[in-house]
Amino acid sequence: MKIATIGTGMIAEEFLKVQQYIPDIEVTALCTTERSYEKGVALQKKYRVNEVFSDYTLCLEQGIFDTVYIATPNHLHYEQALNALIKGKNVICEKPFALHSEELTILSSLADQSKLILVEAITNQYLENYKIIKNYLSEIGEIRVVEFNYSQYSSRYDQFRKGIILPAFDPQKGGGALRDLNVYNIHLAVGLFGKPVDVNYFGNIKMDIDTSGILILDYSGFHVVCVAAKDSFGNNISTIQGEEGTIFIKGSTNTLPTIIIEKKGQKRKKFDENPSFHRMYKEFTEFINMIKYKDFSYRDVKLEQSKAVLEIIDNALKA
Repeated sequence: MKIATIGTGMIAEEFLKVQQYIPDIEVTALCTTERSYEKGVALQKKYRVNEVFSDYTLCLEQGIFDTVYIATPNHLHYEQALNALIKGKNVICEKPFALHSEELTILSSLADQSKLILVEAITNQYLENYKIIKNYLSEIGEIRVVEFNYSQYSSRYDQFRKGIILPAFDPQKGGGALRDLNVYNIHLAVGLFGKPVDVNYFGNIKMDIDTSGILILDYSGFHVVCVAAKDSFGNNISTIQGEEGTIFIKGSTNTLPTIIIEKKGQKRKKFDENPSFHRMYKEFTEFINMIKYKDFSYRDVKLEQSKAVLEIIDNALKA
C-alpha cells in the first residue's frame, strides 16, 4: 500500500514513526501547508519519503499513492476526505471522522459507489485489550453502572486561557473535549453496548467551547457516564460494573493499557495484551488488510459504528 500522509502535526509524526515497522506500507508523499513546509521537508528527509507537497489538490493529482491518511485539524477532515475519494483514493481519517453525521453519510455513500475503503483511525477499537473487555462482558452479569474517563490537560490550554485560540479549542474548527477526548469513550461505549436510546451532555463551557464535560448515554436499564477534560487531569480509571463482577480499565481509554477483571469470590485477572511497540501498530495493520483484500463488509461495520458515534455527538451538542 502506498500512502500519503496529510498533515505534519503530532499525530502525523507518530504515524511516520510506526509505519517504518509495518509490512506492506510505504509512505510516498507528505502534504502540509505553506506555513509548515519546512517541517514537511524535514520529515520527508527523516523518514525517506519521496515527495512533499504544500498544496493538497496538487498532492492528489501528482502524488503516487492509493491511500491518504488524514491527520489534520478536525474541521478539514470532511473536505479532504471527500476530495480524496473523488480522486479514487482510499481514506484513513483521524477522529473525529467529520464534524456532523450528515457529512459521513455523504462520504460513505461515495466510498461505496467507488468501491473504496473509508475508515476512521480510532485506536482503542483495534487493541487486544479491547477484545478482552468484549470477551469478558458476558461473565460479569447484567450491566449496572459504567463510567469511562479520559482526562488529559491540554498542551494548548495555557494559551487558550491567555486568549490564543488554536484549533483544539476553536468551536468553528471542531474543537473541544467532546470531539477530541470523549470520542474515545463514545466509541468504547458504542463498540461494547451499541447505540443508546438517549443522550445528555453537560459541558463546562469557557469562551464558547467545552473545555471539559460529562456525557450520559441511556441504555434503558443502565447508563454510561463519559467524562473528558482538557482543562484538568486526574487518574484515568474506568469501570464496567455488573451484578457478578467488574471490569477495570487502568489508563486512558484511547490506549486501554491495563485491564483487570474481578468476579465475586474469584482471584483478580490482569491483562496487558496490547502490542508493546506502539498503540497505532495494530489499527494500521488491520487497515492495510482491509484495503489489500477489499474487505467492504468489515469497512461497513466500522462505518456504521462511526456514524453512530457522530450521531451521539450531534445530539449531545444539540441538547
